[in-house]
Amino acid sequence: MAKYLVESYYTCSFKVKHYIDNLSEKELDNLDQREDGKFEVLDIKLDNRKTKNLENIDKNNEIVQTKMEINNSSKTQSSIKQNFNKQNLISKVSDGISKRFSMPDRRKGYIQKASIDNHKVYLHTGEYEDGKIGEIFIDTSKEGELVKALMNNFAIAISLGLQYGVPLDEYVNAYVDTKFEPSGKVYGNDRILSASSILDYIFRELAISYLNREDLAHTPSIAGTTVDKNTEKNNSDENEDQQQILKIVKDITSKGFVRNNYKKKLVDLSDIKLNLKGKK
Repeated sequence: MAKYLVESYYTCSFKVKHYIDNLSEKELDNLDQREDGKFEVLDIKLDNRKTKNLENIDKNNEIVQTKMEINNSSKTQSSIKQNFNKQNLISKVSDGISKRFSMPDRRKGYIQKASIDNHKVYLHTGEYEDGKIGEIFIDTSKEGELVKALMNNFAIAISLGLQYGVPLDEYVNAYVDTKFEPSGKVYGNDRILSASSILDYIFRELAISYLNREDLAHTPSIAGTTVDKNTEKNNSDENEDQQQILKIVKDITSKGFVRNNYKKKLVDLSDIKLNLKGKK
């Protein structure tokens, strides 16, 4: 058994002769694929020579192989875990994205009319049964067919995003404070006095009505005053009736229309309360 290994490195230069009938690019490109060439060695030079001890190489190879096996096993385990986690994450994300929550055929909502610099804007909303917004429609006046078509398709895109689970907050943060004409004073909305664009007005209105974003409103809420603790104690017997009434009201009333203030907007429900007590 040999103990040493000697490796010699040479540089060889040679030429290959081919005979062709026609001188063309195709013939020249096909020369490397031909096997009828005649080789002629021109020069051979010794560049380097290395010697190695085979006993040390065998020991080192064994150590390196064991380390590589351990590393490969750990890498395979970690890669399996990573792939499993990635697949779970991808499947969860894809499942969440691919599901569209369609709107009910008969749904609640409201229409808000306003004017921005003498341009009338009608905002229509559609809600799910729990009061969450799921679609919007935008109608404008004094605008050309191109602008109307763009606004209609923009509303459809926003509606599809809401039905696929995009939070309304994302749209509000993206479009509030956008600036383009028409802009200026707003008439017809009790919470918004001015807007820098139609999109700024629309998403301010949606944020105030569905997200209770009072920081985007220009006027304070006129929903009502707070209730004292003494009055809450005195009315503790009527809490069950009030909750039952509020449940009925929520089922038949648009959340956006009352700006999520059922108790404050719909105050006088004494007739309904008496009817419920009589039925008991």
